[in-house]
Amino acid sequence: MDDRVVIALFRHGMTVENQRKAYLGWNDSPLCQEAARLACSKEYEGYFSSDLQRCVLTAKRLFSPSHFQLLKEFREMDFGEWEGKTYEQLKSIEHYQRWLSDPFHICPPKGESFEQFSSRVQSGWKKLTAELISKKLQSCAVITHGGVIKYLLSVYAPREQDFWSWHTPYYQGFELCFTLDSLRRGERCTLLQEVPLMVNGHG
Repeated sequence: MDDRVVIALFRHGMTVENQRKAYLGWNDSPLCQEAARLACSKEYEGYFSSDLQRCVLTAKRLFSPSHFQLLKEFREMDFGEWEGKTYEQLKSIEHYQRWLSDPFHICPPKGESFEQFSSRVQSGWKKLTAELISKKLQSCAVITHGGVIKYLLSVYAPREQDFWSWHTPYYQGFELCFTLDSLRRGERCTLLQEVPLMVNGHG
């Protein structure tokens, strides 16, 4: 029996707020027209998504799953009072400049610290892997957010790279391949491969 388990991470499609380069965490925003044209040629045994609508809609468009499980732990970081604002709107604020200089230790006002964010995502990962192991699923797709994917790659990619070195484009996913034992032990995956998404010519 193949003991390989594949966890594929996909970022939601680009939104209106993403286009204007605004901070978008727990707030939501409609998907752009181009996002409706995205498609994935691969299929998975299980499907999971952040509970925010931009991820739910992306999941439906990429995979049309009959069922997928929502994990609120896989939400983007909560940017608090900076939600919906751009760099130009915030750049004169001293607290914002300090956060840009040290985002791992400075917290957005009424938002999440990086420690809170990473702890939450890690909790979601434990739920996800427990579900895969208990149901004996050998593959799943997770539709989530750029920050979540960066964090998971920094922790579980085969080679160690820091959070900011990862790029998470809207038109590409990542498959992390584990052995069942390494997944149980919380180790890094053995193989990481890119999954390009197709753009349909119609729609």
